[in-house]
Amino acid sequence: MIHYTHPNRILVALDCIIFGYDGEELKLLLIKRNFDPEQGKWSLMGGFLKEEEDLEAAAQRILYDLTGLTNTYLEQLQTFGAVNRDPVERTISVVYYALVNIQDQDVNAIRTHNAYWIGLNEKPALIFDHNAMVEQALNRLRYKAALHAIGFELMPEKFTIPQLQRVYEAIYTKQLDRRNFSRKILSTDLLIGTGEKDTTSVTKKGQLYRLNAEKYQQYLTDYVSFFPELTLA
Repeated sequence: MIHYTHPNRILVALDCIIFGYDGEELKLLLIKRNFDPEQGKWSLMGGFLKEEEDLEAAAQRILYDLTGLTNTYLEQLQTFGAVNRDPVERTISVVYYALVNIQDQDVNAIRTHNAYWIGLNEKPALIFDHNAMVEQALNRLRYKAALHAIGFELMPEKFTIPQLQRVYEAIYTKQLDRRNFSRKILSTDLLIGTGEKDTTSVTKKGQLYRLNAEKYQQYLTDYVSFFPELTLA
């Protein structure tokens, strides 16, 4: 068997930035470390690449171990490879970010990993270069959410238009015009009326919708701008 001649050992890690929405604000799933290095400090969820794994399979494994979720939105963000980024050993980190509905995740899995949902405004200082990872992931999310409608990944199965608007306001940390948002969303044909109403709503805006999955896939794969003006915010 042929081997490359390379005397150095370099580890490959994967770090997952997991965004969730609880109906009010955008949150991060963070780990309070109970192991060295940096025991007692906050970090992203991560792990090392196994020899037999593809990169995305490893990221999916880490996401499943923490949340119990599969088939969630997962996208590779960037590779971080500063020589001294990990004080223990030379480690390259391939970073992914995921979007999940907080209501769907496995509470027991989260507790097992000593993980917590924390609002972006309350985010503590993170170890290593994890703060830079989160900042870049948030920038990518805001860019992609304007073009590809991925904000729907944070929603429950049924939702109202005002609830959807609050998701986008949480992503962009700005208030959006109600009439313009409603008009734009309805023009995309992404919503299918369920004929049901949100029992907590006292107005006609409480109509419940679900996502048109076929149309959604078109917005993910085609060169179609979903809400491009948001990128100018």
